Amino acid sequence: MDPVAAKYIGAGLACLGMAGASIGLGNLFGQFYAGALRNPSAADSQRTNLLLGFALTEALGIFSLLVALLLLFAV
Repeated sequence: MDPVAAKYIGAGLACLGMAGASIGLGNLFGQFYAGALRNPSAADSQRTNLLLGFALTEALGIFSLLVALLLLFAV
């Protein structure tokens, strides 16, 4: 296999992490919204957990983008 082709395949596989992060963010906010509609008084106490989950999930997506860019341009 050509090394350039393997580099592109590896970068494409690393980009799957961004798809997983977007699915995770949709699930996170959807479940928070459903829970806030069921119990609006508890929504304020769970907002910090929502923001922490958002930050960690988004960081994983950014890390997968970083790995893909490193595979494309640094190796």
